[in-house]
Amino acid sequence: MNFEYTEKSKALQARVDRFMQDHIFPIEQEYYEFVEENLWQIFPGQEQLKELAKAEGLWNLFLPKEYNDFSPGLTNLEYAPLAELMGRVLWSSQIFNCSAPDTGNMEVLAKYGNSAQQEQWLKPLMAGKIRSAFLMTEPAVASSDATNIETSIVRDGDEYVINGRKWWSSGAMNPDTKIYVVMGKTDPTAQRHVQQSMILVPAGTPGVKVIRPLKVFGAVDSPEGHAEVELKNVRVPASNLLVEEGSGFAIAQGRLGPGRIHHCMRLIGAAQRALDLMCVRVAQRETFGKRIADYSSIRQDIAKSRCEIQQARLLTLSAADKIDRFGIKGAKDLIAMIKIVVPMMTCTVVDRAIQAHGGLGVCQDTPLAGFWLYGRSIRIADGPDEVHMYQLGRNTVKSMMKA
Repeated sequence: MNFEYTEKSKALQARVDRFMQDHIFPIEQEYYEFVEENLWQIFPGQEQLKELAKAEGLWNLFLPKEYNDFSPGLTNLEYAPLAELMGRVLWSSQIFNCSAPDTGNMEVLAKYGNSAQQEQWLKPLMAGKIRSAFLMTEPAVASSDATNIETSIVRDGDEYVINGRKWWSSGAMNPDTKIYVVMGKTDPTAQRHVQQSMILVPAGTPGVKVIRPLKVFGAVDSPEGHAEVELKNVRVPASNLLVEEGSGFAIAQGRLGPGRIHHCMRLIGAAQRALDLMCVRVAQRETFGKRIADYSSIRQDIAKSRCEIQQARLLTLSAADKIDRFGIKGAKDLIAMIKIVVPMMTCTVVDRAIQAHGGLGVCQDTPLAGFWLYGRSIRIADGPDEVHMYQLGRNTVKSMMKA
């Protein structure tokens, strides 16, 4: 395994970093203040920033090169450090059109969508003209097991009729969201993993009702939001189905693998910035006549944080490399490992940084509270820690028994 970055990746890292320094960091606080005071509205300077990113060739960097014309030609391993750089500011990935849930939805449409679906939805998404939402999780069932999904998708002539209730529907509150990717069951009597299908539902379709935004530790995450959505006798053309009936579970598994790489690298970027802020803070402050940076306990916290970040980074790069070489199935154990390790590492490192900042660390004057919230949320999103540990433990026992 060689994790030395390619020259192409290094050049892009330098360009993304410069863009962040010139255009993102200077208005970071202004953005947060706007979206907190103007719920479900788009930051006025966002479109201008997106056009700048496009003009500089820093656009849609996430799609791996096997997607041909849809891809900038990067591998997952080459893109990973770019996601880390974007993770230093929670909202910045959208400026490069590299933010969830759009990245996963675009990958689904690029991989599984037909030409008409790609023309209608993928191209506007890739152009950054619209946003999207992913509707899988449901309040009535344990949705970490996707086979539990109860939303029904029933064929009726040239249409499908959809009924169900979803929640934690990422992106559903965004005013620019125009398309939902919905997972439900087309045949509850089929084998467990072929009961599910995915279908495209345009926002505003009769019967679609956004019930409420869901708060995450008291925050609504405007303007993206995570919504509870009711689907009541929603009718869409049969041509909106992705691939064919029964392919939903397979699509979901393919969607989540690269997305976990993206989330983990963004979290590593957040943890690295938290450590950087911590180092500056403790070097500048004194208690009891002594610089905070000179206390042994603080130095130990910094040393442990640096080790843990680098361990998580290398583990995630290993997972990205294995996806590139062996696909999602070949990398499934490493993907489970990073999903277990990285969010917990981020919470730990950010918590140390918060403690070193004192009162400043828990207020809106630093990004630390937002970083901690992101890390803690991802320990549930895309599958809770317990599911990944259960599956990884099972696979480990199996492999040992075969040895």
